Amino acid sequence: MLPRILENEAMDTREEAVDYDSMDHRSVNGAFVTDLLAEQPDLSRTLDVGTGTAQIPIELCRRAPEARVLAVDAARHMVELARNNVAHAGLGRQIRLEKVDARWLAYAGGHFRTVISNSIVHHVPQPLELLGEMWRVVAPGGLIFARDLLRPANQTTLHQLVDTYAADANDHQRKLFADSLHAALTLDEMRALVTKLGAAPTTVVATSDRHWTWAVRKP
Repeated sequence: MLPRILENEAMDTREEAVDYDSMDHRSVNGAFVTDLLAEQPDLSRTLDVGTGTAQIPIELCRRAPEARVLAVDAARHMVELARNNVAHAGLGRQIRLEKVDARWLAYAGGHFRTVISNSIVHHVPQPLELLGEMWRVVAPGGLIFARDLLRPANQTTLHQLVDTYAADANDHQRKLFADSLHAALTLDEMRALVTKLGAAPTTVVATSDRHWTWAVRKP
């Protein structure tokens, strides 16, 4: 198994934010929203942790007009682009943005009916801090729906994934994807973390050749 090699916690340069935003995430984001909607009918008080440029909240609110999302990210340039994207989509009444470090969420325990995240866990050196905050702020009976990359077993598989899913990307975008795969958790690592929070390890499953998903309702 490849060792975990951390990348920058926050992609906080203008170049990184623009490159991330311009990559084709439509298929992945669409699948995320489809799977979330199948799990959770009540999206009236949703927190998106590590929203990036708000692509998932925009897709979600287009498909679920009743959704109300607080979208947070620690990277200033990501939040700036997210504000532009939300305004361009005309969804400012449904999506609110804040620059927030997800490891220290300034929200009351149990405040949100739904907490979502996509591809933020691999950015965090100690993911239990982040997962613990998500667990704290979700209401009893509420849903946590998180998805991220799976760390490949070897370099050959990593390069195959980059060639398959970033074939049309520029060199910087390909490097971002490769670095993210190297920083990702394995299924066993993620299951061990959620067990510490009191969730069953079986709530974390592999949902593609490069993703795990954690879907759980807080008791």
